[in-house]
Amino acid sequence: MSQFTPTERSKVRRHPERASYDRELVHAILDQAFVCNVAFVVDGLPYVVPTNYVRDGERLLLHGSIASRLMTTLASGAPFCLSVTLLDGIVFSPTATGHSVNYRSVVVMATAEKIASAEDKLEAMRKFVEYVARDRWKAVRPPSENELKATMVLAVPLVEVSAKARTGFAVDSEKEYETSAWTGVLPFAWTPGTPVNDPRAKSAVPVPANIQNYKRPQ
Repeated sequence: MSQFTPTERSKVRRHPERASYDRELVHAILDQAFVCNVAFVVDGLPYVVPTNYVRDGERLLLHGSIASRLMTTLASGAPFCLSVTLLDGIVFSPTATGHSVNYRSVVVMATAEKIASAEDKLEAMRKFVEYVARDRWKAVRPPSENELKATMVLAVPLVEVSAKARTGFAVDSEKEYETSAWTGVLPFAWTPGTPVNDPRAKSAVPVPANIQNYKRPQ
């Protein structure tokens, strides 16, 4: 199916004209971002925790310490909400309340499933490393048995999902533009800087091309 089916939980109600349930768009946003924010409740108290992830087909993979409150809560089957946002620009308006941002975002409502086998966890860790930089896995030491045991990996199915995006300029009425204030959009783009060598590394090792010329998505 090319579209996610909106549910009562995933349907966008605020500015529904900005909503999309297009699977390709959702995948593209998720594949460009690095960090998601996970909202969950423990003992009646709400928490929002940023963490990294990787998309693996029609699911997301999360990983963390087996002692992590986030991971143990999600592994218990507790419902949670996960969101990803890409900032594309700041919108300058002729009015104070008209300022906005251009963005692309995804919200996922889900419960997670724990990945138990060592083989599947190792493959998930490979996907995490390759998501950071393609071909990086073969250049580094893989996780040890103890490191795998200390790591929990969760699978989050992409079922209740929505995307939302804003583009363009301010939406104030024409009369508001009789002002001396500058109006327009200040674009934002995620741009990698110059790689900095680790002082403990072998100085003779050059920066690999996939890092020197880094691009997203990988």
